[in-house]
Amino acid sequence: MKKHSPLVTNGLSIAFGLLFLASLIGQAFSGLAYFNEQQMSNNLEEISFGQYITSSNFAVDVTENWQSEYLQFLLFIVLTVWLVQKGSPESKDLDKIGTESDQDQLLGAHAKPESPEWAKAGGLKTKVYANSLGLVMGTVFLLSWLAQSIAGFSAYASEQLANLQDPGSWVEYLGSSEFWNRTLQNWQSEFLAVWSMVVLSVYLRQRGSPESKPVGASHEETNVEG
Repeated sequence: MKKHSPLVTNGLSIAFGLLFLASLIGQAFSGLAYFNEQQMSNNLEEISFGQYITSSNFAVDVTENWQSEYLQFLLFIVLTVWLVQKGSPESKDLDKIGTESDQDQLLGAHAKPESPEWAKAGGLKTKVYANSLGLVMGTVFLLSWLAQSIAGFSAYASEQLANLQDPGSWVEYLGSSEFWNRTLQNWQSEFLAVWSMVVLSVYLRQRGSPESKPVGASHEETNVEG
């Protein structure tokens, strides 16, 4: 087997890691510029870059995107266990609905020598490991949603107090239109993106991509990669 450089074998994670950092830094600078424009229009003092990236305004903008992304992946991971889409490479085979057998999943006695240790262990360890991806995605979603609610309330309260209005409590904020507008505008875009990927990949192709079927594959072929 040909030996590849770590830059090649980890190219996808490196590329997206760099894109994440670049976009986060760009968001920080553009967000600061926009925030200071608002400050000037209200005859208020501008703030520094350090003050902005440690502010609730920056935190809520970041965390509201994170929670929606992790919700998207959580739902996609869990729902694709039980739901299928004929013709989509994003779906598993139509006759494999459900959690599948231990043999199919290489668990316990069916594990291979190179299988992860927790897949071989059996009992609680294997049960936890068998659901570990969904558990971690769900935990990150809940934590980032909690962070969004706290940072959002802080930013909202500052604005209300500046206008000499009562901001109410954090619990009241959780039921407010401000919180749910921030939340749902992200959720709907994530669900639209996943829905589009699932449906369009039935009929459209991208040569060489594992997210697409082979160019010449039938529209009805399911769970095949290009």
